[in-house]
Amino acid sequence: MKLQIDRAAIRQLEDLPNIGKAGAADLRLLGIHTPAQLIGQDPYRMYEELCRLTKTRHDPCVYDVFISAVRFMEGAPALPWWNYTAERKAYLRAGK
Repeated sequence: MKLQIDRAAIRQLEDLPNIGKAGAADLRLLGIHTPAQLIGQDPYRMYEELCRLTKTRHDPCVYDVFISAVRFMEGAPALPWWNYTAERKAYLRAGK
């Protein structure tokens, strides 16, 4: 299922597919304040940094949300975050 998102209309973090109020707050905590700042980011490192900063192990689906946001800003289609779950699981199993 592809989400229909007008990439030109993306101005705030909350405009991104899969990013709501809480996700935007997490990104801001990481120093990301505009959607363009996601380009070139490593979503796995973002997750680890979020856990470090908050001293909390977040739900693994946060990885998927970060992957979806980074990929979207890098030109991938807007997909639901759960489309990245299998990729995340394979990545973590590989111990990267």
